[in-house]
Amino acid sequence: MENIIVKTKSLSKHYHAGTHTVIALDGVDFEVKERELVSIIGKSGCGKSTLLHMIGGLDRPASGTVIVDGMDLSNMNEEQLALFRRRKVGFIFQQYNLIPDLNIYDNITFPLELDGTVVDREFIQELVNTLHIADKLEMFPSMLSGGEQQRAAIARALATKPAIILADEPTGNLDTSASHDVIGLLKVIAEKYQQTLIVVTHDLDIAQMADRIIRLQDGKIWKGK
Repeated sequence: MENIIVKTKSLSKHYHAGTHTVIALDGVDFEVKERELVSIIGKSGCGKSTLLHMIGGLDRPASGTVIVDGMDLSNMNEEQLALFRRRKVGFIFQQYNLIPDLNIYDNITFPLELDGTVVDREFIQELVNTLHIADKLEMFPSMLSGGEQQRAAIARALATKPAIILADEPTGNLDTSASHDVIGLLKVIAEKYQQTLIVVTHDLDIAQMADRIIRLQDGKIWKGK
């Protein structure tokens, strides 16, 4: 029996915009199995990123629960959530968020250094070989193309050997060719290291590379056909 690594129950989130209340999530029940690759699609403002941020402990729900790798995030304080994010989640964003003054190797290993964890150099070397950036490690982010920077961001997300990888529009700043290249490598990496991967995207071609597609509409999981 496959393990459920992500589970949300009756997850809701509301935002106040002036006199209006925006319902970002409206009672979302959602499960992801270990080692599954799931894509979340939907129109802008449908709640895709909000759901991803809840799963990653970047935001708190108005109501409902989020359980990741057996840990109930609603019971955690800010310090515990920070530790959870650092050790359990690998984040990949549209903006690469690489540190300009650090070379690529130091960018990749930064989360490990931050946590006081010994760097598994053999694992890092294997990662960068798979992602085709082994020859870029001494370079700085500004010296790399967008696709190369995103591959470095993927290596950084995987460096801590997290329970799940969360990718929020990871190809949003890339052209079509680089987008498919990056997503293809991300899928290869996830399968190679038996990772659970959740990708938020507006690109149906990218979404269809997943094992399963979840559609969000008006803060709810769409049940239509």
